[in-house]
Amino acid sequence: MTTRNRQATALTLACLCAALLAGCNNDSPEAGQPNTAPPESGSTSSATSPTGSPTPSSSKPSVAPERPAAAQGLSLAAAEAFVHHYSDLMNYASDTGDAAPMLRASEAGCEACQTYAEFVKTSNAANGLLAGDYREHLKEVSELVRGQSGRLGGSAVVTVGEYVSRQTPSATPFKSAAETYTRELALAPQNGNWVMYEMKQAER
Repeated sequence: MTTRNRQATALTLACLCAALLAGCNNDSPEAGQPNTAPPESGSTSSATSPTGSPTPSSSKPSVAPERPAAAQGLSLAAAEAFVHHYSDLMNYASDTGDAAPMLRASEAGCEACQTYAEFVKTSNAANGLLAGDYREHLKEVSELVRGQSGRLGGSAVVTVGEYVSRQTPSATPFKSAAETYTRELALAPQNGNWVMYEMKQAER
């Protein structure tokens, strides 16, 4: 599949979410939120230096998180668990610079997934170019609905703390403030499981 450009990606996702919502109704046995809540995404605490700047988290995973049993299959409950798992894969990529596990859980044409992967390959905690409370924490996954195409749309509330990133060791640090935002997302079935089809950040 060819890579979609940013404008087309945003339009595709917006149209997809609208189509998904139109293609489902609350009479469907799987419409709405699943009643099985997955575990919270893994998180680590961060420290603050004497100067007030965020410092790297002290605990980093040595291996990528494996897809949990709850995230296997194509049910809505599995979709919700997968969204949490995907967040864990993004955090692992930020910690280590290894985005391969995250990309394996993504559809090949997911531009936002590729963009995130390229960022963490350059700036990550392992090479010292990403520091602070950069790990994301999912607070809520909602509005999961299945469309006639077989894809699924929904959203997640994400919180990220204050962190600092640089593109090179000599580059001026870029400081990002703590924020909470909504991630609009679409999942696609692949080999009997959900994968990330597309995602974008939206203001709350």
